[in-house]
Amino acid sequence: MAPLAVQTCRLFVRQLILPPAHCRFFTKGRTNPFGRYWKSLKWASIPLSVGLAYISYQQLGKGTTSEGKETELAKEWQVKVYKALPLKAASRLWGYVNSLELPVWLRGPVYRTYIRMFGCNLEEAAVRDLEHYRNLGEFFRRRLRPDARPLDCSHSLISPSDGKILHFGKITSGVVEQVKGVTYPLKGFFGPPTWLLGEGIGLSMSSLGPNANNSSVRRSTALTAVDHKLDGDFEDIIKENPDNDLYHCVIYLAPGDYHGFHSPAEWDVSYRRHFPGALLSVSPGVAHRVSHLFNLNERAVYIGHWPEGFFAMAAVGATNVGSIKVYHDKSLETNVQGKFNEGTYFDSDYRHMELGGIPMKRGEQFGEFNLGSTIVIVFEAPKTFKFHVKNGQKIKYGEPIGCYKRDD
Repeated sequence: MAPLAVQTCRLFVRQLILPPAHCRFFTKGRTNPFGRYWKSLKWASIPLSVGLAYISYQQLGKGTTSEGKETELAKEWQVKVYKALPLKAASRLWGYVNSLELPVWLRGPVYRTYIRMFGCNLEEAAVRDLEHYRNLGEFFRRRLRPDARPLDCSHSLISPSDGKILHFGKITSGVVEQVKGVTYPLKGFFGPPTWLLGEGIGLSMSSLGPNANNSSVRRSTALTAVDHKLDGDFEDIIKENPDNDLYHCVIYLAPGDYHGFHSPAEWDVSYRRHFPGALLSVSPGVAHRVSHLFNLNERAVYIGHWPEGFFAMAAVGATNVGSIKVYHDKSLETNVQGKFNEGTYFDSDYRHMELGGIPMKRGEQFGEFNLGSTIVIVFEAPKTFKFHVKNGQKIKYGEPIGCYKRDD
């Protein structure tokens, strides 16, 4: 390893474990315990690429910005180095650590430390006895009291989770903002709209003519219709009503937030697409610096229909959040070992089910993250739809996001 890299690593560790000079406690005839520990360390070389990857991660994490200030996007080589970090393996290790059962006497101190670090509100938990949670994973996924999150009934769309609003708005030209000024292409987020080949999404049965009940005619007509629709912008392709607009909302769940997510509206889930991508951090600092972040990360995208047309909700993975659990989707496996080409996805079609999909009630439990992460909602609605949130706003599950009805 290069001498400069060695010195850099030593300096980093020294700053990490030694207190500042004004805080050291030398007394006559007594040795500093930190000094003894420092001298006992045995140095070993690490690959230079690991050091560069760590530095890149630290620099990306410094991208927090106040409203109205532009932040410089990370360079391509920085993103490549960041992606080279073994984040998926680290997330699997973190998941294993979370599953280890803690001794009863240790649970209180460990969980109270976590509560202080991340500002958890234990008063909202269904079980407030810390000794009840056998491991960190159970504590992260603790349930809420039934009365902790009253559902707003006066708006069309409610928040599916606790968190912070990163961005929201109307989608134009097939491009979505993950945060203000940093975008990703909608087509890359969803992949090719092959779900349009079946009935139920994007193509109404009435548009297929008198032979709609003939499956071969239906599929052939659907293929022709999809080919025709692919000539336009992606948001026009997936919309069911050309007079509507397509909207989105991004919610970031911090480590201290309630980790469950729920259905934000009454809708039917017809299709699931799982992208086994990277597990980069989705913190606001990184989201401001890494373009196409949500297209790079692992995500489970659930596609369906609500009263106004197209509706989709995606659970996006992140560092230490390799585990995404969706209660109705037992076949979903996230952060599996193996190397996948960028853009690889696996589909699951629910339209063969008795009800033609999975009906979700407003506020119904949908899934959970292992730690914090991100929820992305993309939906079609009339041009009268109005958001009732602000960028950067803290929001809780069940609170209103927006409405489209005149009497909302």
